[in-house]
Amino acid sequence: MTEDGRELHFDHGVPYFSAKNPDVLRLICEWQSKGLVAEWKEKFATFDCDSKQFLDIEQEGLEKKYVGVPGMNSICKSLCQEPGVQSRFGVGVGRLEWLDNEDSWSLMGLNGESLGYFKGVVTSDKSTFSQRFTNVTGKPVPIDMEKFPEISLKMTEIPVNPCFALMLAFEEPLTEVRCAL
Repeated sequence: MTEDGRELHFDHGVPYFSAKNPDVLRLICEWQSKGLVAEWKEKFATFDCDSKQFLDIEQEGLEKKYVGVPGMNSICKSLCQEPGVQSRFGVGVGRLEWLDNEDSWSLMGLNGESLGYFKGVVTSDKSTFSQRFTNVTGKPVPIDMEKFPEISLKMTEIPVNPCFALMLAFEEPLTEVRCAL
C-alpha cells in the first residue's frame, strides 16, 4: 500500500523456468494449452560497467524458457482449483512427520494443531530441512532428516544462490530501459 492509499501488485516470482524431464515437459504443454504459461524468448547477457556494453548475449534455441500467464502465480492458482486439492493460506507448518502405518505425512501447524495427512509434500525452500531454519525462525527444524538420510543428501546437493530483488513502482509505465552509470 502506498502513502496515498493505492494498492500495488508485483509479479515477483522467478523470471522464468525451464525443464528437461519429458514428464515435466508434457505437463508444461498441458499448461500452455490451458493458457497458464507461454514461452519466454527474452535473452540474458552480462553488462560490463567498464566498456558500458552487454557481453555474452545468450544465443537463441539453447533451452526453452517459460513464464506464467498473466503472472507467475497462474500455475499455483490453477493447481488450487484441481479436484481433491485443498488449499490453506496463511498457515505455518511447524512439524512434518512420516507415518509408515498411514503411508502419509502428518502436518502440524505452528500452534500444534493437526493440519491433516498427505501423500506428498512440496517445499519451496531447502532451508525447511536444514539448521538454517532454526537459525532464522528460532524453532526446531520441522522434519527430522536423520530419519530420511536420502532426502537430506539430495537437499544438500541443491545449489542456493542468495539474491535480493528491488521492486519499483513508477507513476507511468516505462517505454524503454536505459542504463545510467
